[in-house]
Amino acid sequence: MRKYELIAPCHFGLEAVLKKEIYDLGYDTTEVTDGRITFEGDEEALVRANINLRTAERVMIKIGSFHAETFEELFQGTKRLPWEEYIPADGKFWVTKASSIKSKLFSPSDIQSIMKKAMVERMKEKYHKEWFDETGESFPIRVFLLKDEVTVALDTTGDSLHKRGYRKLTAKAPIAENLAAALIMLTPWKGDRVLVDPFCGSGTFPIEAALMAANIAPGMNRKFQAMNWKHLVDKTLWKEVVDEAKDNMDLSIETDIQGFDLDPDMVRISRENAKLAGVDKLIHFQTRGVEALSHPKKYGFIITNPPYGERLEEKANLPALYKTIGDRYKNLDSWSMYLITAYDKAENDIGRKADKNRKIYNGMMKTYYYQFMGPRPPKADKR
Repeated sequence: MRKYELIAPCHFGLEAVLKKEIYDLGYDTTEVTDGRITFEGDEEALVRANINLRTAERVMIKIGSFHAETFEELFQGTKRLPWEEYIPADGKFWVTKASSIKSKLFSPSDIQSIMKKAMVERMKEKYHKEWFDETGESFPIRVFLLKDEVTVALDTTGDSLHKRGYRKLTAKAPIAENLAAALIMLTPWKGDRVLVDPFCGSGTFPIEAALMAANIAPGMNRKFQAMNWKHLVDKTLWKEVVDEAKDNMDLSIETDIQGFDLDPDMVRISRENAKLAGVDKLIHFQTRGVEALSHPKKYGFIITNPPYGERLEEKANLPALYKTIGDRYKNLDSWSMYLITAYDKAENDIGRKADKNRKIYNGMMKTYYYQFMGPRPPKADKR
């Protein structure tokens, strides 16, 4: 099989989580930059990464990289890349996204236009054609400019990997599935421990936790862009990797995963989404406010995304809400609490300084992941 350099972007601040996921899949990383992990693998790695990675946004084949400070250098650098090795003569190709950080070239539309022209010129020379109908399969290109270094990649995923296919209905401000998965992975929670989300919205945290507990691959029920690239990826690989994922599932496990929300419509939506994800039997959803949060078991986890006052009229309610969160947490003996919020006075109103506070960019919004650590449960007696 042909070897590739594969690039997997993720949320800023969560690179270490994705790096571990890639390592656990059996692949070596070659570069870690802000929001991106590069690793080596063949076409099977490409397929397995798309189907199994929980925290990545997509999987891309690195076409090449070069230095460019002018549009002429961008044109010539793009033209030198071996496009004919990836895109057939009838392929539809375009630069779907260009991002630029600390680089002299910064206009996305100009970068996209010039690179497309350079790609066409290269294809003309290699395919001995003057015109491309582009009636075949799609080959979306993504380009990243960082300090005048250009990285060009072919997107194998299509719709972002956070779109697992189960969330047909959403809350007003849903947390992305891959971000929720990464935040759970930053905790010591395992499937045999209690997990409660008292602001479950459309159910993302409980559903992602249940998928992990049952070892269900997040991408096994969706389509990917590269499924149509028969000249690059053997079509039978997709079925083989999905079959492998099905063999690794375990829906017979016992869990204590709960999702509460004050809005009965959200609870209904959560149940429907959990059913679509195939984990409805592993989660208990209930209409309940945070002020009623309690649990008889010890050493549980609260993992949640509470409101943080996007509208002015909501901000006035935040101190009382976060005080209630703190009061209920105090009554949960030996529990841990992890919450992501853009509300910067959360610790003050909860009444306790977090043991750890990690800054994470959710899109363009700076958020804080407050981590309140409870004690570890005693080790079971193995006698």
